[in-house]
Amino acid sequence: MRSTVQATVVVPHLNQADALEACLKSLDAQTLDRRLFEVIVVDNGSGELPVAVVARHPGVRLLQELRPGPGPARNLGIKTASADVFCFIDADCRADPRWLESALDALSVAPTHTVLGGDVQIWRDDPSRFTALEAYESVFAYRFKLYIERHGYSGTGNLVVRREDFERVGPFVGLEVAEDVNWGQRARAAGLSFRYVPSMIVFHPARPNLRELFMKWDRHLQHELKAARGTRLWQFAWIARAFLLLISPLVDLGKIAASNRLNGLMARIKAAVVLFAVRAYRAWRMLAMLFRTGNVVWNRPSKAYSSNERG
Repeated sequence: MRSTVQATVVVPHLNQADALEACLKSLDAQTLDRRLFEVIVVDNGSGELPVAVVARHPGVRLLQELRPGPGPARNLGIKTASADVFCFIDADCRADPRWLESALDALSVAPTHTVLGGDVQIWRDDPSRFTALEAYESVFAYRFKLYIERHGYSGTGNLVVRREDFERVGPFVGLEVAEDVNWGQRARAAGLSFRYVPSMIVFHPARPNLRELFMKWDRHLQHELKAARGTRLWQFAWIARAFLLLISPLVDLGKIAASNRLNGLMARIKAAVVLFAVRAYRAWRMLAMLFRTGNVVWNRPSKAYSSNERG
């Protein structure tokens, strides 16, 4: 007898019990009939399994994947999924109440071999004001429309795909590369296309401090350095790119001024200050990485582990 479950939501988790609680609450509040979707949380090596959190949400399953990385965690969730539609969200995100309903509606009219990605907005506990990092990330983080329409992939923090299409592409990779970009490249090579669905909204909190934002860029730069090595004259191109980063804020100030995700002059000033700090750090790290490299770290207590971020 065929399952009545229409969608499987897979949530990778690592040391984020409070965030996971908020995520699961947002899934409990979906407008889609709860009988039509299942939720699978896959822990990826937390110091303590989120058993108590999951137990507060009936019908949610908890699995454990010890191979580090959100990709392997998602793969394990898929192996036990009942539905023919896979919906991916990260443990530190919150779904808009119509997230799943919007996804299934969009998928029902989308051509075959279409993968959906949605909008990711910055969650603010105090909607009346922006912190500096909330202002910056509202403009420069999680630009899924740009990823999909210009670069041809979607971040895995807000991704919906049919089972048959996922199996056509194959599983996510581990930490050796950015798994969202890698899967998107393989999806396009397999004949799939990506579609941006603005009503498919997921909220992500801004990072609490610059250190966590810098840690994110350390991971991205490590992936980019690995890809750049071996190409002709890569060192010169790498150095040139680092110096261009130093002057790039002068161009991107226009994005801050024109953004409809910010309210007021003070929020724009805060975003600009963080923009200059982040670009200076990235340029310095790029030059430093020419002389020493490290490994991407996954299994450690950090709120910033998603690979779905560019900015």
